[in-house]
Amino acid sequence: MIASLRGVVSVARDSAVVVEVGGVGIVAHCTPDTARGLRGGEPITLHTTLVVREDSLTLYGFLDADQRDVFEAVQTVSGVGPRIALAALSTLSPDDLRRAISRGDIARLTTVPGIGRKGAERMVLELRDRLAPASAEAPEGREAWRDDVRSGLESLGWSSREADAAIAAVEPWAREQSDPDVAVLLKAALQTLDRG
Repeated sequence: MIASLRGVVSVARDSAVVVEVGGVGIVAHCTPDTARGLRGGEPITLHTTLVVREDSLTLYGFLDADQRDVFEAVQTVSGVGPRIALAALSTLSPDDLRRAISRGDIARLTTVPGIGRKGAERMVLELRDRLAPASAEAPEGREAWRDDVRSGLESLGWSSREADAAIAAVEPWAREQSDPDVAVLLKAALQTLDRG
């Protein structure tokens, strides 16, 4: 297993970088954000993981070990390979991904290309206990509004997918409140649905 690369950036492409190590150019696939931040000729250390397939050896590189660890964890979900795991880290930061999984935020997870509702539900089910948020989260009571708003929307006939989308729309406002008011949030969520 190749755990890290230290060398000089030779070429940085859209989603890969070539690192010259001892005269050998090694390709490491990475997120577009990582690739955009690299310049030819600069020294670099990448935390890496090697994905071995019958017909290929593919190296994936990350600027920190946390990204690599999350990449490896996401691949343990049934039906999720390195392409989707990399897409997850291209769309969400490791902490955002942890939060979405710990909160069961299906709407957030389905923003990842290649992840549908069933895939997101599998991620929550299979990773919730393994991929806990890195930092202390807000007390559960502050997040209880989600379940109450979801129940209210579903009882009014909205689908769970529509409810998830509405919750995602009002979440930024809810985060600003020390004690979110469920009735106000439910009304705001309904307004986002009515606009559609």
